[in-house]
Amino acid sequence: MNLRLTLASACIALAMPAAAQLTPVTPSVTGGTASAAAQPAGISGTVTDSNGGIVPGAHVVLNGSSPSDELTAISNGNGGFAFDNLRPGVPYRISISADGFANWTSPAMVLNPGQYLILTGASLKIAGSSTSITVSAASSQLQLASEQVHMEEQQRVLGVIPNFYVVYDHHPAPLTARLKFRLAMKAEMDPVTILGEGFVAGLDQEGATPDYTEGARGYFERFGAIYADGFTDIMFGGAILPSLLHQDPRYYYQGTGTTRSRLLHALSSPFVCMGDNGRPQPNYSSVGGDLISGAISNAYYPQSNRGAKLVFVNAGLTTGGRMVNNVVQEFLLKRLTPSARNRTE
Repeated sequence: MNLRLTLASACIALAMPAAAQLTPVTPSVTGGTASAAAQPAGISGTVTDSNGGIVPGAHVVLNGSSPSDELTAISNGNGGFAFDNLRPGVPYRISISADGFANWTSPAMVLNPGQYLILTGASLKIAGSSTSITVSAASSQLQLASEQVHMEEQQRVLGVIPNFYVVYDHHPAPLTARLKFRLAMKAEMDPVTILGEGFVAGLDQEGATPDYTEGARGYFERFGAIYADGFTDIMFGGAILPSLLHQDPRYYYQGTGTTRSRLLHALSSPFVCMGDNGRPQPNYSSVGGDLISGAISNAYYPQSNRGAKLVFVNAGLTTGGRMVNNVVQEFLLKRLTPSARNRTE
């Protein structure tokens, strides 16, 4: 293995599971005290009609306990709206209106510090209809987890490169096994991921590594090997093992605290993850997935490249690439991901 394989690992890291992280550390102290209540909260949702179609241009008003809490938004082209930097402990209500639809006002919602509440079931009825508009907070953990995954599937660096395996909510709902497989398949089957793997195969072709033949046949053999490496790693490390071991394969964006704490948070992610029970635990899924993927590569790499060295070098490169990727996630990629740029930290 050489420098190009290291680059290969880094190039495909964004589309691979960046294992979840320890519970976010307490924000840095200001003036000698730190208050969890100072962490802002947020609310977002999607406005749809009774048939499930999106409703862009709806007028959304958020009201709190005082006139200064009032905020307004217009649902975007995907029917989405969001209110950030809200005060925790304040009873908020949301009113939605749109031309041709009946108006509706939500029940009161009180947010916890740092909570990012996602409203689901926002279905507007045609004005004059006997049925009313229904907008409610997630009625179950499954609904909330599904909505969060849907938001993560929209996350793309510069609006192009998949950035699905990072969660910006400090209190996400646990993923079901089905959602873990869905996220893994979404990442690995994305056209941009495949194009990136094709580019890395070209670099390997130039460097004549691994020891496949040259020419078009050698290129496609290298491309197949890179794709198989990514597929087995994301399926075992991002879906199969996390489902069996009840672990979260995503990277938990910290966003607050000292530079040192955020750096340690990112670098330790391949080795410590968040369990589905909300507690940190050894990241058997990430480490195991990398080793299993490295072992499977012995089945299709050239005979001259096979052996224990292939297993541990491939696993080490993948783990190292994940660590680098998570550092970039923590300090840069949120700013370059349009759908996440305005999320509260």
